[in-house]
Amino acid sequence: MEIKEQNPKDLLYGLVLAGGKSTRMKMDKSVLHYYGMTQIEYAVQLLQKFCDKVFISNRKEQNDLQGHEAAPQIHDQPKFSDMGPVGGILSDLPFVSVNTLEKLIKERSLAKIATAYKNAHDQLPEPLCTIWEAQSYPLILKFVKQGTRCPRKILINSDTQLLEPLHKNALDNINSPEEYKQALRSIGK
Repeated sequence: MEIKEQNPKDLLYGLVLAGGKSTRMKMDKSVLHYYGMTQIEYAVQLLQKFCDKVFISNRKEQNDLQGHEAAPQIHDQPKFSDMGPVGGILSDLPFVSVNTLEKLIKERSLAKIATAYKNAHDQLPEPLCTIWEAQSYPLILKFVKQGTRCPRKILINSDTQLLEPLHKNALDNINSPEEYKQALRSIGK
């Protein structure tokens, strides 16, 4: 039996972006509970099913929050703090499912800068659930130097593989206490 060496370009690392300040929510969204666990624990467990390695990107002061020990932590770099969404997005997507991630991975294009879903509400790229290829890093830095800090605008203005979402609410982001209550009702809590 011949053992095939894995091409580094085929590796898939997951990054749970939890460094957001959750100002509209008035509490750290990573510790909100869905499905009997914190959002960050849920996101890490979901990604571990598909990724070779999973990391949590957060602020240093979040080290000891519940669930943040679920994966190795990468702390936000001070030079990227206060840059808005591109500096650190909290991936608070309680409706993301195994099927959503399976489709994203299956339809991944290594030839593109990124593979992303279209947002069902406005058909624009959804940066919160995206595979960013390694070659996207210099391009992202170029956009930032030009003043573009919005990941969605980077995806719009780049060679991106865009996918149709499996269902309308799959990528809904929860930002306020009211939206959190609605999400809990939607999942039967």
